[in-house]
Amino acid sequence: MVLATGYMDVFLLPDFYAFDMEKTKDKLEIILKYFGDFTTTQLKQLEQLDSLYQEWNAAINVISRKDIDSLYEKHVLHSLAIAAWFNFSPGIEIIDIGTGGGFPGVPLAIFFPEVKFHLVDSIGKKLKVVNAVADALELKNISTFHGRAEDIKTRKFDFAVSRAVAPLKDLWNWSKPLIRNERKMESFKNGLICLKGGDLAAEIAESTLRPHIRDIQSFFNEPYFYEKYVLYIPV
Repeated sequence: MVLATGYMDVFLLPDFYAFDMEKTKDKLEIILKYFGDFTTTQLKQLEQLDSLYQEWNAAINVISRKDIDSLYEKHVLHSLAIAAWFNFSPGIEIIDIGTGGGFPGVPLAIFFPEVKFHLVDSIGKKLKVVNAVADALELKNISTFHGRAEDIKTRKFDFAVSRAVAPLKDLWNWSKPLIRNERKMESFKNGLICLKGGDLAAEIAESTLRPHIRDIQSFFNEPYFYEKYVLYIPV
C-alpha cells in the first residue's frame, strides 16, 4: 500500500463498484486522499464501516455520538496513521490493547489483510461490536480476547498497538511481556506503537522511556490531527 499524493492518484474503480462508491464518496474521499492501491474487497470493507458502526452504535455506544458522523476522519484515518509510518510484513502478529470498538485494529486489519490482529478489551459489549463488524466484513485476520492484556500468558506478538487507552508507562508495562524479541521486519524492531494526543512531555518523562514520535499532521493535514502523534517504542 502506498500513500497517495492526491485524490487523482487513486486508481479507477470497476464500473460495477462505482455506484456503491458514489453513495459514500464524500466520506471515503478522506481515506483515498492519502492512500492508493486498495483492492476492490478493501474498498467495499471500508465503505461498509459507516453503516455497520452507525447500526451498532445505536445499540451499544462504542463511539461518541458527536463523532459517529466523522467516523472516517476521527477513527478510520486516525487509526491508519500507523499504516502511514509502518508497512507491516505478511505474517506479522499484532495485539491491539484496549481496542474499544475496534480502533485501531479493524482499519489496520482491512489495510493489512495478511497480518494477524488480536483485539483485546475488558468490556465484553465492546467486543460484541468488534466481532460483529469483523464477521460482516469477513475479516479472517482478526481474533478477539475478552479480558486484560496482563491476563494473556501463552501468546507472543511482534507489535502492540493502542489508541488513547492509558498512560505510556502503563502501556509499556502491559505490552512489553507480550512482544517477542525475534524481529520479522528489517526496517523496524518489534515494539509498542500507540496513538496519543496533547502535550505529552509529562507523560513521557514519567514513563522514563524515549519513544520515537511522528506528528500525524506530517501524514494528514486535517486540523483534527493537530497535536496528535504516533509513538513507537522498540523492544
